[in-house]
Amino acid sequence: METIVFYVFSAFMILSALMVVTVHNPVRAAFFLVLTFFSSAAVWLLLEAEFLAVILIIVYVGAVMVLFLFVVMMLDINLAELKKGFVRNLPFAIIVALAMFTMIFMVVGSEQFGIDKFAIPERHASDYSNVSALGQVLYTDYVYSFEIAAVILLVGIVAAISLTLRRRPNTRHQKIEEQVALKSADRLRVVKVDAQARKYSLAKKTTGSEGEK
Repeated sequence: METIVFYVFSAFMILSALMVVTVHNPVRAAFFLVLTFFSSAAVWLLLEAEFLAVILIIVYVGAVMVLFLFVVMMLDINLAELKKGFVRNLPFAIIVALAMFTMIFMVVGSEQFGIDKFAIPERHASDYSNVSALGQVLYTDYVYSFEIAAVILLVGIVAAISLTLRRRPNTRHQKIEEQVALKSADRLRVVKVDAQARKYSLAKKTTGSEGEK
């Protein structure tokens, strides 16, 4: 049963990957790429790599592909121009694809990674956790490398924010702390006006306007 499931998801992954590079509509290509990611995650689950499968779905499908779809839908892409060069460049693309598959087979073929070279890994128990095993390796054997990579990513995030956060002198910004600190007395001012003085002022204006007439 496991072999059947593996071949089914592998077929879905190969077909959807082919559709990504052959379909003309970029939105459909992005959706086929999502299907490719899901199929790859299913294959990784069969290989007991559930951490990589979950990360693939959360990061790539949940974040990266949503950004891709947003950018593709916002851009005004001329589909006629995309279809025009497809047939012309198809022979060259086939040659490049065959060269890539040949190099991949030479690197990870049966001569280098066959059963005679490496024994079949043993099946883990049902309570085995790939996430726990990966965490133990990261925080024991590779703890310094992991922390250095985290610091580098943090520096990159801070640098990106500092480069994009530019305040222009003529731009008005919202100051939340000042808005929260305001009181009703600062916003509302009650002015008391004498009724007799108001009546006398209105009568004087009326008399003056009639005299002008």
